[in-house]
Amino acid sequence: MGFWRSVVATWFLLVVLWLLSSVVVADPLPPCEFPAIYNFGDSNSDTGGISAAFVPISAPYGEAFFHKPAGRDSDGRLIIDFIAERFKLPYLSAYLNSIGTNYRHGANFATGGSTIRRQNETIFEYGISPFALDMQIVQFDQFKARTTDLYNQVKSTPDAEKLPRVEEFSKALYTFDIGQNDLSVGFRKMSSDQLRAAVPDIVNQLASAVQHLYEQGGRAFWIHNTGPIGCLPVNLFYVSNPAPGYLDEHGCVKAQNEMAIEFNSKLKERIVRLKAELPEAAITYVDVYSAKYGLISNAKNLGFADPLKVCCGYHVNFDHIWCGNKGKVNDSVVYGASCKDPSVFISWDGVHYSQAANQWVADHTQNGSLTDPPIPVTQACRRM
Repeated sequence: MGFWRSVVATWFLLVVLWLLSSVVVADPLPPCEFPAIYNFGDSNSDTGGISAAFVPISAPYGEAFFHKPAGRDSDGRLIIDFIAERFKLPYLSAYLNSIGTNYRHGANFATGGSTIRRQNETIFEYGISPFALDMQIVQFDQFKARTTDLYNQVKSTPDAEKLPRVEEFSKALYTFDIGQNDLSVGFRKMSSDQLRAAVPDIVNQLASAVQHLYEQGGRAFWIHNTGPIGCLPVNLFYVSNPAPGYLDEHGCVKAQNEMAIEFNSKLKERIVRLKAELPEAAITYVDVYSAKYGLISNAKNLGFADPLKVCCGYHVNFDHIWCGNKGKVNDSVVYGASCKDPSVFISWDGVHYSQAANQWVADHTQNGSLTDPPIPVTQACRRM
């Protein structure tokens, strides 16, 4: 009986193992192999465009990582830099930067101050870039056509190593981070009702850009929504004794965040329709708002300083010397210097996030926990 009991037990174990093996989830899909990234946006993802076009961003910008100004409105890397790192690709060269550029693995068309809709004002008035999203798309078209032509001329020479391959445009990842400045302009120039009425058109223009890139062969799109603009410290610089209800429980301008939420809701609805309109596209909506607001609302527990405090610049009462600039306060020259430890600050200069905050947001969006569909950026080529 002992022998047969052993045989039965062995048989039973084998059956159990077979049943378990039949329900084990298959190995996850291999990561997407994006040969290049093409980015469109504003200062949240500008890696040198506005510096190349106008006055270069000065020190102490870039001090935490590049150890010098690097065309970025931060002390270090931006979210787009962390996306490039995730794919082991070089940081994106700005399309407008004509010196020392390498476009083998993509290009960045974002410029600080860019909007989705064209604005009738100059960069010298309110910092609005002349390179709205439609112009960035025109630049992409020109980039694609000219680099393709140039590659065919130099493909057997070392110069070809700095140029994209024509067949790789359809395999690239197309990323968007834009819309915040459309809301900023709206807060300045429109009533709440007027801005709310304009949001569908703003969102539709972003959708038109995606459609155009799709027609040009693009298939994988990673689209950030806009962040909690009411939590940017700059929006509180000239506010004293706010009325009850003006600020939320975390000190952010409530109405501005509500408008950002409205924008994001319309954007998400439009992306749902885009997926039906562009059947071969893999489009991922990325909820950057939730990541940023989660960081701001839980800053202390996460080891960060007061999220409404600014690292770089002099901001005391109503005297404001911007990061890297000099100015006079009570007849004394004051320099807008960096704080001692930028790594514990969320806001770098009152408008833009620190490298530490950008990395936190990148970590909490690129893993797929705040995306629709819920996939990591490494799977952004998959249609769900």
